[in-house]
Amino acid sequence: MENNCIFIEKLRSSGLRPTKQRIKICKLLFDRKKTFHFTINDLSKILNKEIRQKVSLATIYNTIHSFKKKGYLKEISVNKDKSYFDTNTSNHHHFLDMNTNELIDLKSEDVHNIKIKKRIPGKKINSIEVLVKIENSN
Repeated sequence: MENNCIFIEKLRSSGLRPTKQRIKICKLLFDRKKTFHFTINDLSKILNKEIRQKVSLATIYNTIHSFKKKGYLKEISVNKDKSYFDTNTSNHHHFLDMNTNELIDLKSEDVHNIKIKKRIPGKKINSIEVLVKIENSN
């Protein structure tokens, strides 16, 4: 994905002006073969180290949330203060390693027979995604 045109179009379709910093954010997120899980702070550290230029948290935050709104990213809230973002927007499950704060994909076929007995009137289940918190066993 070397062509900046792909990133420029992704930014424009998200309602963002394609600045150099936003193109770098876009490349970091989408120019990869594997799923990428990150927090806003994680992404800020990676960007500032990689491009050796300060990218404001506001720019990162606004870009990420515009991508999320457009459907290019999925948000996984792990508690009231922390959210991860995922470049894999399909319905799937996760492990959250409580020792390393790493979010790890868990395939749907590895989770069997989830039964939801409670129903909310006027609502239907859109998807079920499991977050399994793990920690060292010592």
